[in-house]
This record gives sequence, C-alpha cells and structure tokens, in this order.
Amino acid sequence: MATKLVLKFFRPPVLTQLASLSRGKAAAAAGIRYFSSDPPQENISRYPVPYKKDLPFDIVALMEEVESKGGFLPNVFKVLSHRPAEFRAFFAYYNELMNKETGRLTKADRELIVVATSTHNKCLYCVIAHGALHRIYSKKPTLSDQVVVNYKNAELSPRERAMLDFAMAVCRSDTITEQHLESLEKVGFDREDAWDIAAITAFFAMSNRLAHLTDMRPNVEFYNMGRVPRDKSKDKGKEKGE
Repeated sequence: MATKLVLKFFRPPVLTQLASLSRGKAAAAAGIRYFSSDPPQENISRYPVPYKKDLPFDIVALMEEVESKGGFLPNVFKVLSHRPAEFRAFFAYYNELMNKETGRLTKADRELIVVATSTHNKCLYCVIAHGALHRIYSKKPTLSDQVVVNYKNAELSPRERAMLDFAMAVCRSDTITEQHLESLEKVGFDREDAWDIAAITAFFAMSNRLAHLTDMRPNVEFYNMGRVPRDKSKDKGKEKGE
C-alpha cells in the first residue's frame, strides 16, 4: 500500500527531477526533531516532528520510499507525521484526488488548480511545492508563476481559464449555479470533472490552513524544479554506465 501510494505521488518525471537536485548544506535547528538523518535546513513546523523510531512502520516505509526515489523528503510528510492517523487519511484522499486516471483533468491541470487556489489562500508551502510539480508535468516553466501573480492575466488556454474560474468560485465560497457548470461544459468538462475540480479546491483549502497553523516551510529543492530543461545526455550516459 505504502509503495503504491509513493509511486503514484511522485511519478517518474518528478522522481528524476528530484533525484538530480543537490541536497545543499543543512544547518542544525535546535529544538526540532526531524525524520531525516540529515540536520535540517530550517525549522519546518512549530509542532514537533517525530523521530523515525517513534513512527508506525507503514509511515516510515512511505517516507523512506519517497526520500529514496526523490532524493529528499518533502516537508509535508514530516510535519503531518505529528498525527499518524490523520497523516494516513490525508495522503489517502490526496492520492484519490491527484493521481486518479479517470476524468478529463490532466496531472498538470490538477497542480494548476492547487497553485491558483493556494495563492488565494496565501499558502507558501503549496504554492511553491505544487508550482514545481506543475512545471514538471506541463513542461511550461513560467505558467505557474504567472498564475501566482494573477491568473486572469496568465497565458492560459480557454479550457484552463474556465477551470480556474470555477476553482476560484469554489475557493471563495461563491454560490455555485448552473451557469458555473455550463461554463465548464462549453470547454469540454462534464459534471464529474466539476466535482473533481471542487474536491481538489476543497481539500487544499484544508491543507493550506494546516500549513498556516504549523508554519510549514517548503523544501528549498522545490524552488528550482522544472525551471531548466533536464540534460538528457547525462541520463543516457548513466544508462550506459559512463
């Protein structure tokens, strides 16, 4: 279960990007207990982060798989491990919303919804982390940054604009009408897609507020992910054992 969840959470393109990043120099922070054996780069939560030995086996297995495949462990795993039962529920629902193969939303679409609504909710962690994932899935290194500044002026397709207009209506708790749903249908979405857009928006509204409570900080690795095209010649050299 843990391995399956991890592999879905970080698909191969993301894993490759993560693994290629330098871990950098970490500075110790007193009073905070971290999962990783490396000293932390900064305080990532105002709540204690449990030691690895104090966590349930399934959560440890998930964390170790993510860190092994990606090259670092996203701080959301560390912070939410403070409450293991809620950690499991959070990532189970995350997996259902963000990694499902049904519907008309692409991986990039889902990440863009998170970026736009998390910007409205002023969530630094989700804007930075999911902006990075959008850059990787979309192969567009600047679009998520445009959305962060003002999605209405971003270089969006009509389909993306209708999707974000609807997500933002849900995010603001506007009264949802038939006109909202019809605007989605005009660009190719159906009502099940509308549910998905709304559910992603609602789930991350909760996530954003947990990030506010805990003062969750993004890993520095996220900031540069997907901004510069990967050097594929290096990958070929690795495959040949060079």
